[in-house]
Amino acid sequence: MFPGLTSASILLAWLPAMFGLAGPGEPTVTRMIVQEQLIIKIPVRPQPIRRPLVWEEHKGPKCINTGQIRGAVLAGTTAVDFALNGGGRVRAKLDDDCPALDFYNGFYLKPEDERICADRDSIHSRMGGSCQIDTFRSLSPKG
Repeated sequence: MFPGLTSASILLAWLPAMFGLAGPGEPTVTRMIVQEQLIIKIPVRPQPIRRPLVWEEHKGPKCINTGQIRGAVLAGTTAVDFALNGGGRVRAKLDDDCPALDFYNGFYLKPEDERICADRDSIHSRMGGSCQIDTFRSLSPKG
């Protein structure tokens, strides 16, 4: 804005007015406007289109410790995938006679102990329905 104008020179220009050192009877009016604007433009690159991840099922455990579960996601109308600590993933296959439940409003488990076991525990919909877990299948990315 003002080439060669530094903060020290601005301070020196204001010193007489700050300490009442201006000449006698001379009113000193000083006006200084400092404007700075910093604009940073960051280009946004489009994300590459990724194909949906396809999972390959393998023999799974009989039970899962509830402390291992990090999250859950629906995997169709008859399965729920559990994301586990450490990056593993397990699919809970539900009974074939399980009605189409409204899991989109949420679901919950009520295990008898600190484990969720196939052929014992059920997944309950917040809408009131429930489906028993038939088996667990371990998952790995296909391809």
